[in-house]
Parts: sequence; C-alpha cells; structure tokens
Amino acid sequence: MNQSVAPPLYARAIVSLSEAILALEKRAVAGLMCVLLALILLNVVTRYSGHPLYWVDESAVYAMVWLAFLGGSALTRLRLDFAVTLLTDYLPPAAARCMRAASTLLVLLFALALAAFCWMWMDPVGIIRAGFDAKAFAAESFNFLYTERSQTLNWPIWAISLVIPLFAVTMTVHCAANLVEDLGLSPQRERRELSSAEGVN
Repeated sequence: MNQSVAPPLYARAIVSLSEAILALEKRAVAGLMCVLLALILLNVVTRYSGHPLYWVDESAVYAMVWLAFLGGSALTRLRLDFAVTLLTDYLPPAAARCMRAASTLLVLLFALALAAFCWMWMDPVGIIRAGFDAKAFAAESFNFLYTERSQTLNWPIWAISLVIPLFAVTMTVHCAANLVEDLGLSPQRERRELSSAEGVN
C-alpha cells in the first residue's frame, strides 16, 4: 500500500476502535491478574491459619476464566495468538501475505459464528419477551441460563458467562482490524518488541 495515500475512513475507524478496546483489555487483564494473585494469597493465608474461606476458590476460578478470555482477545490484536508457519515461512512475500489474510478471515468468521451462537444461547429477545422473568423464560424455552447460580458465591451464571459474548465481539473487532491491515487498506500498527512482558504493556 502506498503510504502517502490515507487509509479509507472505515479502515481507520475499525483500527481505532480495535486499539481503544485493546487499551481497555490491557488494563482489565492487569487488574484481574492482581485480583487473582490477591485471591490465591488470601486462600493460602486463611487455610494456613485454619479458617479457610469457602468462596475464594470459586472466585479465583472465575477471575482466571475472565482473564483467559480477555487476554486471548488482546493477543489476537497483538498477533501473539498461536500460528503454524511451516508453510508460510517458505512462500514468497506476496503469497505469505495472502495466506495471512486468509487465516485472519477464517478467525474472523469463527468470531462471528461464536457471536451468533452466544446470541442464540443468551436469547436477549426471549428474556425481554418474558418480562425478565427467568422462570417463565426457562419454562418456555428450556434455557436455564438465567435461573442458575454459582455454588458458593450465589452469583447469577448469566453474568459470569457474559465474558463469552464479550470475547466474541472484541475478537471480531480485532480480527477485522487485522484483516484491514493484512489487505493493505491501513498500515500495520508498529509495536515495540514483544519479547517481554514490558513490551506487551
């Protein structure tokens, strides 16, 4: 792409949105890592003192789940997700770019499919039609998402599960931004060397 030509407005909008989401994800991941560390230390101290807190284990599990999904989304934008480069390493640059764009497109399609499945699973239209009555919704649809609660914290499962549709949406945006760059519609974002944790933050 000729660097003197400004990227199209939609390309700049997608990349800017992706970068804004990435900035939020970095802060959320850092916060969740602190929460997870605090929960683990609290668990060790309370168990050692003979007064374990039964809800700490479940809290740590949910913190780890949210951390994994938010971190996975951020890694997609940073292009640090898993890749098998056995073929592309031996291709000419132009063919390697086409393969990278095709790979990004497949991940984008996966993110869109995940978002569609989350829409069917959480069925926001159905729960609204039921007047937010979880029991009536479950009786009509046999979807018990809104009636289930966690074992020890007694948190609603639907709230904990929101990270999955959130992941689908943010991953869709990140994949769209990556695809825009792979197709040459926008210059690829230059980042510091990501060989250390400092480079990621």
